[in-house]
Amino acid sequence: MTTTARSSRFEALGACLPPTVLSTEDLVAQVTGVPELDLQRITGVAERRVSDPRPDAGEDSYGLAVQAARNCLTNSRYQADELDVVISASITRFKDEGRFYFEPAFATMLARELGAASAITFDVSNACAGMMTGVYVLDRMIRAGLVRNGLVVSGEQATKVAQTAAAELTDTYDPQFASLSVGDSGVAVLLDEAVDEADRIHYIELMTCSEYAHLCLGMPSDRTEGIALYTDNKQMHKEDRLRLWPGFHGDLLAKRGRTFADENFDYIVQHQVGTRFIEFVNQTGAAEFGTSMPESLAVVQEFGNTATTSHFLVLHQHLKAGSARRGAKYLLVPAASGVVAGALSATISTMGV
Repeated sequence: MTTTARSSRFEALGACLPPTVLSTEDLVAQVTGVPELDLQRITGVAERRVSDPRPDAGEDSYGLAVQAARNCLTNSRYQADELDVVISASITRFKDEGRFYFEPAFATMLARELGAASAITFDVSNACAGMMTGVYVLDRMIRAGLVRNGLVVSGEQATKVAQTAAAELTDTYDPQFASLSVGDSGVAVLLDEAVDEADRIHYIELMTCSEYAHLCLGMPSDRTEGIALYTDNKQMHKEDRLRLWPGFHGDLLAKRGRTFADENFDYIVQHQVGTRFIEFVNQTGAAEFGTSMPESLAVVQEFGNTATTSHFLVLHQHLKAGSARRGAKYLLVPAASGVVAGALSATISTMGV
């Protein structure tokens, strides 16, 4: 008797984008310490969504996560009370008039509010690879037969660091400069067991190079009462950092007796740091693998860098537009503080959006 190994798939996807749009031009007008800053040329970000700070607006980290999760469940064949797992992956954990939560877990509060009373709940924290890490853990739980399905959700109120940067920035080499490219959003993805090759996560693997952890740190500002993000962009984007992904991915494929070209990816989604970053990483991948890259998907121009939600927001907007090829094969490439690299390969045909 032969036993077929289990695998997981993306069953449904949901998102929540705050309606308020902040243009890069308007954000730059707030940066009084750096005159004539051409932020859009440098980052490629034209605008981003910004949460309404009023407590009753429901657009803090928790509120965005709740709305994204509800949207995902609307697109799913599952009801909330059928969920086996709820995983929260937010970096920003703002709730109740700006309080930053460590405990109780966001996942526990979300499950209770959604009506997932019997779900296992826990938070994961892995910088901008948070949602990818949540998917990694849930994929393994499904493959092991421990659960049938689960929800990975994140709400990011990231523009709080942009507000601090706008007030404190003194030059373009300031470690808070990257904070000006962020945007707010909530995204949720539901996984269950795959039943055929047309909808399947083929593999997801992650690698952390902790020696670079100091290159991007979020913490209270050392100048004001704001929350700040300090990033050494020059070091973060050096060529050897950009080569972490193709090196890791190439080794992973070699163990399977395959090459990057053998994978026949239709689309690639890089972390939405900026248009130049995406271009450089794709160029690095093409050089390292010795083959052209798949069609690159991006929404950074419209939404900025939305932290943990970035890859799945790209996927949501792409599928929602209705132009995605049925049965297309996607490669999602994380690039998070830590430094985290890796690869997620999936074929998608019927995911609800």
